[in-house]
Amino acid sequence: MKTVLITGGSSGIGAETAKLFASEGYNVALTYNTNKKGADEVVSEIFKKGIRAVSFQVELSSEESARQLVSDVHREFGQIDILVNNAGRYIDGDEWNGTEEIWSQTLAQDLISVMNVSKYVIPIFQDQKFGVMVNVASRLGLSGSHEELAYGAAKAGVINITQGYAKLLAPFGRANSVSPGAVNTGYWLTAPREELEATLANKPLGKLIESIEVANAILYLATDRSASTTGQNIVVNS
Repeated sequence: MKTVLITGGSSGIGAETAKLFASEGYNVALTYNTNKKGADEVVSEIFKKGIRAVSFQVELSSEESARQLVSDVHREFGQIDILVNNAGRYIDGDEWNGTEEIWSQTLAQDLISVMNVSKYVIPIFQDQKFGVMVNVASRLGLSGSHEELAYGAAKAGVINITQGYAKLLAPFGRANSVSPGAVNTGYWLTAPREELEATLANKPLGKLIESIEVANAILYLATDRSASTTGQNIVVNS
């Protein structure tokens, strides 16, 4: 049975991805930072399906913490076949004139964390002669916004390093990224009505994206359904 490691798996896209992989028969390792309740609920739901699942509390912007995480997951399951780098967050005050602190925090949470985990999973992929990575970026990584400048820059970095990892892992492994638009979770659950309406007015389908729709794209890229796809970025946007 294969094992998937999903960072940021306690809610939203990460939680839906964890449950989706479990339904496909994968052992699941997921991380959380502060949302232990959410992580416990996801693990409990997966257990009910008869699948092994373990959650790990970790600060992924710390390289040593990321190294320990990968070591713990590998010891627990004996293998890591798929890595989904999903953890990340938008930090309030991220605008064109945002502070150096906001820039540093955003890059640490949304780009450095991806690099930290990948750095220690890739050697496992190389030893196994198999491994697939899917990184969660953002539509803002493709078209900049002065209102989310650091976040967009970090996610653009995620798309870029994904292409680098794809070359590193070839020919036995693959790396791709997914760039969601506005997802019906997190910020958009409590966004001001006027902002939500303005956002939806600019969308051809006129709706927010559901987390499961992004999870489906991740599953596609992580499995043999996309065996000949690597170094690509799929935009999931309505």
